Amino acid sequence: MSLQPDRLGAVTTPPRFPSWRTEEYEDLFDQAPVIFVALGGASHLLEAANPAFFAAFGGDRTHAGLPIGDLIPELAPQGVLDRLDAVYRTGTPLRARGARLLLGVPGKEREGFFDVTYEPRRDAVGAVDGVVVIAVETTGHHHAQLLAAEQRILLEQIARDAPLGDILTGMAKAIEELSPELIVSVLLADSDGRHLRHGTGPGLPAFYNEAIDGIAIGANVGSCGTAAHLRVPVIVTDIATDHRWEGYQELAARAGLAACWSTPIIGTDDRLLGTFAMYHRAPKAPEEKDLALSAAFARIAALAIERHQAMEASRAAQEREQEAREDLAFVLEASTAITREPHFSDCLQCLARLVVPTLALLCSVHVREHGRTRQIAMAAATPAEEDLLASPVLREQVERAVARVLASGTTETDHADALGSHTVLPGVTGYLCVPLSVRGRTFGVLTLLATDGPLDGHVISLAKELARRAASSADNAHQFSDRVQLARDLQAGLLPPELPSVPGADLAASYSPAGEGIEVGGDFYDVFPLPDDHWAFMIGDVCGRGALAATITGMVRHTARAAARLLHDPADVVSAINDALTGSPLDEDHFVSLVYGELRHTGSHLALELIRAGHVPPLVRRTDGTVEQLVQPGLLLGISPEFHGATCRLDLAPGDSLVLVTDGITEARSATGEFFDEHRLADALLTLTGTTSGAAGLIEAVHAAVTAFAGRSTPDDQAALVLTAT
Repeated sequence: MSLQPDRLGAVTTPPRFPSWRTEEYEDLFDQAPVIFVALGGASHLLEAANPAFFAAFGGDRTHAGLPIGDLIPELAPQGVLDRLDAVYRTGTPLRARGARLLLGVPGKEREGFFDVTYEPRRDAVGAVDGVVVIAVETTGHHHAQLLAAEQRILLEQIARDAPLGDILTGMAKAIEELSPELIVSVLLADSDGRHLRHGTGPGLPAFYNEAIDGIAIGANVGSCGTAAHLRVPVIVTDIATDHRWEGYQELAARAGLAACWSTPIIGTDDRLLGTFAMYHRAPKAPEEKDLALSAAFARIAALAIERHQAMEASRAAQEREQEAREDLAFVLEASTAITREPHFSDCLQCLARLVVPTLALLCSVHVREHGRTRQIAMAAATPAEEDLLASPVLREQVERAVARVLASGTTETDHADALGSHTVLPGVTGYLCVPLSVRGRTFGVLTLLATDGPLDGHVISLAKELARRAASSADNAHQFSDRVQLARDLQAGLLPPELPSVPGADLAASYSPAGEGIEVGGDFYDVFPLPDDHWAFMIGDVCGRGALAATITGMVRHTARAAARLLHDPADVVSAINDALTGSPLDEDHFVSLVYGELRHTGSHLALELIRAGHVPPLVRRTDGTVEQLVQPGLLLGISPEFHGATCRLDLAPGDSLVLVTDGITEARSATGEFFDEHRLADALLTLTGTTSGAAGLIEAVHAAVTAFAGRSTPDDQAALVLTAT
């Protein structure tokens, strides 16, 4: 009972501090790193505290005797006084680990973490007369753990190739959560090396991030521009008074920023990657932990940026490789398609077709021939583009550009990186004129017109490569066409321009050159008049092709025409031809097969005499549908100086036909390699019905049968001559 008043007195009356306790506390805890405070009574009056307490919570020993709640008012709303009351009231110790406290006046709070033990203190009779608090500040350890955890998260994100923006924003938010007084910003070095671009700044106003996006790297360009320029940390403790912030101080004031510490982000190859900045809303100098924090996260930012750039470079390389493959495939397919075209104009029309719309929406091709320039090909993606090129103004401008390119032999375009740039043509957004040149000679111009944007360097490169290949193919096609035309002209000179009108006879002939017809063939036929109402006819085949075959063909025809007027026996005419061949200085390996004959109309029928020299046996188709083969022996001409052959005499009644062919017909092969031969030729004539088909009908029947058997391919020249008595 006697203790109760003392306890009440202890609550209502400030206790007297026992000097022995204070001295004892000082001896025990003054030099201890732990926080110690002794509180007395229910009001928790500060009796004693060591320097570690005042360093952590503020104040000094002159405040002894004041209630702890008055000395540090921020403790009450955070539940500290409630815990002191509970320990004092119950006498039960209380422990709290990692307790978070905000210390300091509003606007200057400091976050701290503590491991705290609240122990009841008892007097001599065992009654609780106060509370002893022992604490260890774990703020640094706590922050280190959190930072380590955040760093692990960031490194995992980097390893997973998370988007750079997500990594940097997550880093900024993590730092701002750990240190609420900080605002984090990351700027990234631009590819030009002269500017900084926005990376992240989630705690900054949007207008501020927009304003500093793209700031220059240089001395006295704020904290970040200067740090990037000097490549060392730049600490500005008061933006409002620092000369490096001139021109940006009003912007910073609007954003509520008063201090900025910026650290350059440097890559492993010593390349500037960006800046890491921490802002404060009040002027402040960084502490050592702030500098360490900035350096640590700048290194993480460097890893993230380098990983991102490596991924972007790899992706860009893959895209370039894919584009290169696609470009190569396009050029190869296009050039192959162009090369397949055997004719000059078809090559260039194919070129125009292929570049639209892959390279441009409108294309034209001009060529210069015989001193004049003309448009040889055109292609358009839509009728609107086609109408555009047809407009007089644009057409005139294109023709002027074409004339310049034909004169200079160099590419002309409106692209900024190209030589010879001229004003954009009216109605289009970009144009390109590429010369078509071969062997140092420019014979044409490929013109591309764009209406949906400029033509970039990639299109220009592809167009140049395609033009180079197309020019070669077109030139080859031009030479091929010239050779074909030359061969046709020469071949035409070796054949009668048209068959003469022979009394009592209906004549028809055909000639099909082998392959593309680029070489003169050795097959020939001829019909010409003789004295006394006689007519000569012949069909033959010179071994070989080309100029020598043409020479021998001409020799045979001219010799026959000359000899037939002087000699009156077909055998003598053929002998004269053989003499000419064997006496010629030409290659002895060139020999000739021949059927030569003469005919006359008797009034009722045709009387023929003919001789065969190693040629395909002639066939006679009678009006009753029967077919006869004339197989008189006779050697090839040009082999031996002596020719021996038997003359065959033959009468053709009206409707009877003499069918003469070269071995290109009888030796035509099927897909299985079989020859068409004389038997199938005879069968083709046997299957005809009626007698009204005439000579032309027989020619058509023969060619139809050969085509059905061997296809349209002609590996050898094919000639046929049919005489039908009328």
